[in-house]
Amino acid sequence: MSYLKIENLSSTIDNFVLDNINIEIEKNEYFVLLGQSGSGKTRLLETLAGLNNSSGKIYYNNKEISLLSPENRDIGFVYQDFALFPNLNVEQNIKFSSKYKKIENSKELFNDLVDFLKLEKLLKRDIGNLSGGEKQRVAIARALFSKPKILLLDEPLSAIDPTFRNSIMKSLKDIHKRYNLTTIHVTHNFREASYLADKIAIIMNGKIQQVGKSEDVLNHPANIEVAKFLGFKNIFPSSLLGFSSSGKFFSVNPNVIYVSNKQILNKDYTFEAILDDCMGVVDHYKLFVSVETHQFFIKILKREYEGCYSNGGNKVFIGFDKKDIGFI
Repeated sequence: MSYLKIENLSSTIDNFVLDNINIEIEKNEYFVLLGQSGSGKTRLLETLAGLNNSSGKIYYNNKEISLLSPENRDIGFVYQDFALFPNLNVEQNIKFSSKYKKIENSKELFNDLVDFLKLEKLLKRDIGNLSGGEKQRVAIARALFSKPKILLLDEPLSAIDPTFRNSIMKSLKDIHKRYNLTTIHVTHNFREASYLADKIAIIMNGKIQQVGKSEDVLNHPANIEVAKFLGFKNIFPSSLLGFSSSGKFFSVNPNVIYVSNKQILNKDYTFEAILDDCMGVVDHYKLFVSVETHQFFIKILKREYEGCYSNGGNKVFIGFDKKDIGFI
């Protein structure tokens, strides 16, 4: 059985419904919950932590924890706004869990967290005098000091300056490995998900749309809604390629579509098209061309093309290969 199993979990709050969530997470897995704002990501984390009423079951290591109080689930939670206690200094915030539970080897753990997260010079500081990055490190240290079975991270990079985002992502991965964590990380950022995740779940409107290994989910969306959310372009019915099934769709990357004023002979699929518009952007052009009733979006490098076929309404030819098609 999985290390963490979420079975038919549902919860309704203020007319928003988490609907029949089923997820399995393995020990030491970095699991990313990916979705837009308002999709239910934070609600799901809060429900796992026991902060919301729910139906369904949650199993940790074959033991049901669905009915346990939040403090007895041994789940560490780092909120998006960090939720640090303003009346306590940094050291007191980190050690807060020792007020309600016994922490084994607490001194060694505290010293290791302070050293690893570079907090030594901040220990006596008030929370109001910390930067966003410093608050994040304190919030993570506080969560880890309680020795959680599961670590929940709610949009942990949203308050971080973009110039520090790469280093913080690496730190999160290092923390995950160093403390042998099983981590559930909520984000709307594909780059975060791609870098950090062993496994990804896509959530939309309170429902899980797809779960799988990171590369599988990001490269092979389960349906059109997921494909559009992930930024896939040029999604068309497979009948455009000559397939008889009306229920299938395909997508092709804008960067691999070849454009010419002449008939293209060396591509698996070629189409006569009408140029609708062309936009010059620094080192490339963005083209919009219509094939029958379908408009393709294409990117071409300026150095590889003479001009932009800039006269709207001109006939052009486009082509691409089978290997560049993704079916949905």
